[in-house]
Amino acid sequence: MLFNSLEFLLFFPIVTILYFVIPYRFRWALLLVASCYFYMAFKPIYILILGFTILIDYYAGIYIEKSTGQKRKYYLILSLIANIGVLAIFKYFNFLNLNLTWLLEGFSLKNPVPFLQILLPIGLSFHTFQAMSYTIEVYRGNQKAEHHFGIYALYVMFYPQLVAGPIERPQNVLHQFRENYDFDYQRVTDGLKLMAWGMFKKVVIADRLSVMVNYVYNDPYEQKGIPLLVATACFSIQIFCDFSGYSDIALGSAEVMGFKLMKNFDRPYYSKTISEFWKRWHISLSTWFRDYLYITLGGNRVSKWRREYNLFIVFLVSGIWHGASWNFVIWGGIHGFYLVFANQTAVFRNKIVEVIGLTKLPNFYKIIQIITIFCLTSFAWIFFRARDFKSAWYIATNLFADLGNQLQLIGNKEFIEKNIFLGQGVTNFAMVLFALIVLEIMHILQRGQSLREVLNQKPLLVRWVLYYGIVMAILFLGMYDAPVQFIYFQF
Repeated sequence: MLFNSLEFLLFFPIVTILYFVIPYRFRWALLLVASCYFYMAFKPIYILILGFTILIDYYAGIYIEKSTGQKRKYYLILSLIANIGVLAIFKYFNFLNLNLTWLLEGFSLKNPVPFLQILLPIGLSFHTFQAMSYTIEVYRGNQKAEHHFGIYALYVMFYPQLVAGPIERPQNVLHQFRENYDFDYQRVTDGLKLMAWGMFKKVVIADRLSVMVNYVYNDPYEQKGIPLLVATACFSIQIFCDFSGYSDIALGSAEVMGFKLMKNFDRPYYSKTISEFWKRWHISLSTWFRDYLYITLGGNRVSKWRREYNLFIVFLVSGIWHGASWNFVIWGGIHGFYLVFANQTAVFRNKIVEVIGLTKLPNFYKIIQIITIFCLTSFAWIFFRARDFKSAWYIATNLFADLGNQLQLIGNKEFIEKNIFLGQGVTNFAMVLFALIVLEIMHILQRGQSLREVLNQKPLLVRWVLYYGIVMAILFLGMYDAPVQFIYFQF
């Protein structure tokens, strides 16, 4: 079930009303049933995969807690194997088998292993990582094992963040399912405002930009120069509005019922370094890799070069987590390279900045940093978005092709329509531009505090004009002809 669908428009109020009407002791059951229905709306049979890992991890947590010595580690390993095994079968088996086929063909041999004819379950990587965090935290002694099977199942399947996160920790969420949240007008309206803002980012900005991006990326070989640059920049904004929009709807819908989920985005394109970008982008995944992989590899407790090696490995794994394709591995590797290069050249770059006098112009220097990071991340997104490596390589190597000649045609109406508006017409371009201006105004206003805190400080008339404006934009500027699936659902 998509957040931007008619089904969810009916599902959400029905579940929420029932949640506040029924007795407190039955609420966990309602949410669990609702979450199962929400997930089964995509493909019912895949609920069995979730059930399998939930059962394994539930008992693993209990046995880890009551065991001693090596037995605790064995139960943890069993849990990790079950979760990673499901990922390996459904997400990576065909990818590994394809690479084995290529390798054997190099020796004129035939691969006898057949490919699996299966679809990737929606959000598999998200709920698998959330389940793994539970058994790891129980093993580390940071979380008591959950003995209520229904509560644990709800921890994994809680519908607002089941499909695309945020990837929660058990310490933050499990206890909340036992708390009694009464109806609170301010909290409910705050949650609805966040949902509306997320929906605005998704259906008004991301879905409109997706049309422009698809125009180029679905057949990149017909393009070069400006349209490739525009489409790449558009995708950077599209994926942010798509994913952060989903996160806002998830956090908002949970907040309506009283649950507090972790913040997943913090204006990432205002970052001045790649390191800062990853502290602001997909925060729940970044901290997951930090807590469970980077620190396990030694973190900052090792030598300088081993630390850089650990960083690079983490980003390669992050790449493959996103998808079973070499494009995603390259995307992760690019970000790993960015970080290692930044760390190794920090002293030299700071000296250059000081010599040319940028330190005396802090605001100008900050703008340069922000633009640089946006360009670097946008270049990396090419490998994330392109359908295969060949397409990605063509786009990356033709971003500036024929740019001189194209700039001479920049005043030509037909050229602008095709290469800057990407064939979508002035109306669609104007709508996107208007929405982006609204987005950036909101980003500027919310520096150092949440958007709702900013709005609550404004006069009542200003607030309601803005609320109605957002709702009207969602209704009349949103794209609903065929609801566009959230990008991160594929992971």
